[in-house]
Amino acid sequence: MTIRINRVYTRTGDAGQTRLVGGRQVRKDDPRVEVYGTVDELNSALGLARALAAEAARKRRGRAGRALIELDGLLETLQSRLFDLGSEIATAAGDEWEGMWRVSLDDVTELEHLIDRLNASLPPLKSFILPGGGSTAATLHIGRTVCRRAERLCLPLLDERALSPLVLAWLNRLSDLLFVMARWTAAETGEREPLWVPAPAASSLPRKTAARPRKAKTKAEAKKPTSRRPAR
Repeated sequence: MTIRINRVYTRTGDAGQTRLVGGRQVRKDDPRVEVYGTVDELNSALGLARALAAEAARKRRGRAGRALIELDGLLETLQSRLFDLGSEIATAAGDEWEGMWRVSLDDVTELEHLIDRLNASLPPLKSFILPGGGSTAATLHIGRTVCRRAERLCLPLLDERALSPLVLAWLNRLSDLLFVMARWTAAETGEREPLWVPAPAASSLPRKTAARPRKAKTKAEAKKPTSRRPAR
């Protein structure tokens, strides 16, 4: 497929409009645009993770360096699939074309196999972890949360039967994969995973002491005049 972009700006967006694949014009806050716009945001987060991984790989050798190079290759493939997915989402019913890529059950299964492979070398979780584990892993966690948002934005289109359920399934597995990738990257590069420290239970908090009741004034004290200073 040959793609040629001769001009970056089209002025169509000046009025809050954009065109879907096939030329159909819609508002920029259309649910379909919201989904593929969020997928594009996710792709940018993965691009940042790749840049951080490449920078770290130049400084690391051995196991850590090899892991970062492998991660870069995996993310590069995912970025291309996200472009394919965005194209599918941006194509309304009736505007499909011959040879158009569509997410399949095999694509979902492929992500599951990758999750299982990376997760096999990780210690089991005994606590929730906080996003972190080094700059690359932390960026993968950002990608994970953006992916979760893309999942949620799919629901209105699914309710209208305007999107394949496999799109939601693929995004769901991708968010799981990014979580495992973040953990795997931290482990392979020797970074510590920050663990969630729950707040102390209410029973262990210091109790407030009850205020002591005021002593009742005697008759002599009640009759004693009080001096008041004039307000300034």
